[in-house]
Amino acid sequence: MTDFLQVSTATETREAAEKLAQSVVTARLAAGAQIVGPVGSVFWHQGEFGSGEEWQLVLKIRADRYDEVEAHLLKHHPWQNPEVSAVSIVAGSDAYLHWLKTTTARD
Repeated sequence: MTDFLQVSTATETREAAEKLAQSVVTARLAAGAQIVGPVGSVFWHQGEFGSGEEWQLVLKIRADRYDEVEAHLLKHHPWQNPEVSAVSIVAGSDAYLHWLKTTTARD
């Protein structure tokens, strides 16, 4: 069942996460999005150590639409070089996966 992915990214504010989630789901590139936060973050960025709070965005998508989702996130994300990563959904209920598949089907 590697036909589906969860894609994650993060933003600095809840408002930015909501705007990004709405744009991806409205475009039917993701069946749904969850916004989690604030979450603590510890990182290296541009050669410097840092920490702070972020809002994590988790999207449910079809694997065959990953390239479109990534391009959309990179175009609309407020950060210049945001995290965009994906993990396979290796199992799920039939009804849930059917919903995910049909909600994000190409017209």
